[in-house]
Amino acid sequence: MIVCIPVVGDGQTGGGWGKAQRVALATVTDGAVTDWQEIDVAWDVAHDSGPEGTHHARIARFLMDHHVDVVVAGHMGEPMVRMVGKLKIRTVLGAEGDAREAVLAAAGRLA
Repeated sequence: MIVCIPVVGDGQTGGGWGKAQRVALATVTDGAVTDWQEIDVAWDVAHDSGPEGTHHARIARFLMDHHVDVVVAGHMGEPMVRMVGKLKIRTVLGAEGDAREAVLAAAGRLA
């Protein structure tokens, strides 16, 4: 399972999804994180440059290109939740604290 989560520099879960500066792509296998890659996405900068549809399309392309199965975040706006759902990607909201632990907790709830 590939899980995407917004992260901040100290390994903590970033707050919002659509304005994330950086995300982690975690591969979870048999209840353990087997791969962890952090990518600067600059969605915080891109969020207000252009119409909402353009921003959502940018995020959708990222998720599809990286074969994401689950998005974990502290919060996400309802339009983004709908868009992610249309991609058949599950969302787990309310995440906080250590990002790796949040990924494992979400993966455990979905297993």
